[in-house]
Amino acid sequence: MTKQNENKSISDAVSDFMQLESAGGILLLLAAIVAMLAANSPLSGWYDSLLDTPVSVQVGALAINKPLLLWINDGLMAVFFFLVGLEIKREVMEGELASFSQIILPGMGALGGMLVPAAIYAWFNWQDEMALDGWAIPVATDIAFALALLGVFGSRVPTALKVFLLTLAIFDDLAAIVIIALFYSGDLSLSALGIGAAALTLGIVMNRMGVSRPASYILLGIVLWIAVLKSGVHATLAGVLIAFCIPLRDGEGHSPLRELEHDLHRPVAFAILPIFAFANAGLALGGMSTGDLVHPVTLGVILGLFVGKPLGIILFVGLAVLLRLVQLPANMSWMQVLGAACACGIGFTMSLFIAGLAFEHGGGDYFSGDRLGILLGSILSAVAGYLLLHFSLPKTAHAS
Repeated sequence: MTKQNENKSISDAVSDFMQLESAGGILLLLAAIVAMLAANSPLSGWYDSLLDTPVSVQVGALAINKPLLLWINDGLMAVFFFLVGLEIKREVMEGELASFSQIILPGMGALGGMLVPAAIYAWFNWQDEMALDGWAIPVATDIAFALALLGVFGSRVPTALKVFLLTLAIFDDLAAIVIIALFYSGDLSLSALGIGAAALTLGIVMNRMGVSRPASYILLGIVLWIAVLKSGVHATLAGVLIAFCIPLRDGEGHSPLRELEHDLHRPVAFAILPIFAFANAGLALGGMSTGDLVHPVTLGVILGLFVGKPLGIILFVGLAVLLRLVQLPANMSWMQVLGAACACGIGFTMSLFIAGLAFEHGGGDYFSGDRLGILLGSILSAVAGYLLLHFSLPKTAHAS
């Protein structure tokens, strides 16, 4: 393959990826709208009953009994995190995270985009220990929605801005994984953890021995998922851990990791994430008052996403440039960076996921407050991001 053809194939792959994420974002939005309509209509009873439907799987003495909602959040979302793990490994080994100089700008932005929203939420809820558990809700970025917003402007968006947003979102995903592991795990079962550690060790050994069949890792991943589920650590982390075991290349130069990543993108974007959105975005608005809107949890999430995200990103990116750690790319303006930073305030999927973990043992007030805050904060962030990008991007196609 010639260098020109290789560059063309890479460009086509990036274009396909962006289009897929944009389409997924639109489907996510539709799923959330359907959930809201169902929760605020005569179908609300059916909607709640559907999510509360008990689903049981038993093999001998091993039994897993959960309502459908938790099968979606613990099971289907493990597949989503498996895909995230594949993307992170690829980026670290040969992508945008492979070089330290490439990650300073988005890395600093991601750091600010985590610290400032968390601080804003904590400031509003400092006196309420249970509400304070939700500090990580406005930290997350929904990559599908953020890329969908950027995709609206097509080739007007400079490549540097696309890479900045994508890399920043990957850092956010990494942070979310660490936060879930450290702060949202329950009482630990040492025996289940031991089985999980043995499964993970076997996955690493398989990688070192050159085992490249994805089916082998997927079967091992199911064992790891059950062990992690029973251990008290959140089960979705099993998806990330087994993804790190998948070899990037086999002995013949093929990439099992890339093939799996390619195969999973469509089912995750067009099935798993919309199902998750439908199951978690149904907020019943009946009986809500102004008090719900100004509840500290609601305000903390709204302002964390809408104000904290762009403020933290722009401040920390500005600090990196001021300290001459890195330069802003020549074809990327500060207004465009601010627009992308606002897009990162669309927390939706990951924010809903973390909210469910934070308040799964809490009261209904927190459940309604966090979801209301996520929806309003994400909508405001999307509108602000669209307007800033509309007025700051060139009016004609950008020469990438």
